Amino acid sequence: MELRHLRYFVAVAQQKGFREASRFLHISQPAISKTLTQLEQELGIKLFMRSGRTARLTPQGEVFYQETLRTLKQSDLAMEAAQRAARGEIGTLSLGFCSVATYGFLPNVVRQYKELLPGVKLLFREMTPPQQEVAFSQGEIDIGITRPPFAKKLARELHVKTIIREPLLVAVPEGHPFAGRKMKIEDLSEKPFIILQRDVAPTIFDAILGMCQERGFSPKIEYEVDMPQTAFTLVGAGQGVAIVPMCTLNLRSEGVRFLRLQPDQYRADLVVAWPRNSQSTVLPTFVRLIEDERKEIANYARRILATACRTES
Repeated sequence: MELRHLRYFVAVAQQKGFREASRFLHISQPAISKTLTQLEQELGIKLFMRSGRTARLTPQGEVFYQETLRTLKQSDLAMEAAQRAARGEIGTLSLGFCSVATYGFLPNVVRQYKELLPGVKLLFREMTPPQQEVAFSQGEIDIGITRPPFAKKLARELHVKTIIREPLLVAVPEGHPFAGRKMKIEDLSEKPFIILQRDVAPTIFDAILGMCQERGFSPKIEYEVDMPQTAFTLVGAGQGVAIVPMCTLNLRSEGVRFLRLQPDQYRADLVVAWPRNSQSTVLPTFVRLIEDERKEIANYARRILATACRTES
């Protein structure tokens, strides 16, 4: 039994005759008659009562007719869904993201995306950069907003585009002698450090150690924490200083001041990455929106940086 058989059957039932169905479908009457005879033989029931040029449904034919209408409607819906999916209008997109780093722009990107493609289901997975690497390797996410570098093998398998290059800032307690000043990283050589754990932020961790070593000292790490909020709580309590990426300015940090380092050389890249072999039809629109948003992201970053890192003359 083919869908073609069902469509012929419905046409005869609705047109109440084979000749009329032939004209409606633009198919020869013998072809329709032969097809419906085969259908009746396959079902083992009589579908029509024929009287002259008129064909009326038998009781069992009426039952089959109602079910056939539902079947054809579902078939049409399935074809429409497949065509919409091919056009990238429906589907599922799994997104890995570093929460703090995306506060300033991800909500706007998501809002625009859902306005353009309301039929796409977005799956959000808040993940650290190392967790995203694992998720990419296991095919668990379609796209990630994260920090490089990636493992060599994975790096070859991903498209990577930079969203923003963030400076590193020094967080000190409000009222600290450094507050409101420009400073050099060697000024921190005797200060206790509060630092994000390496398995949470390996790029930032390694950068801090490298910057300190370039200036001839090793940081005195007092606390290793797994969240920037914890670092700021400790900084505000006078337990040390923290070097953090600019995106952490999005967090509430009572009792904490932020300072720019001099020279201001290091940048923590935030990137969008997705597999080179991705077959997702709903992915390109999200990538395009991220790229379109980059200028506004940069403007937003300049504004919050200027506000948070005021210096005194």
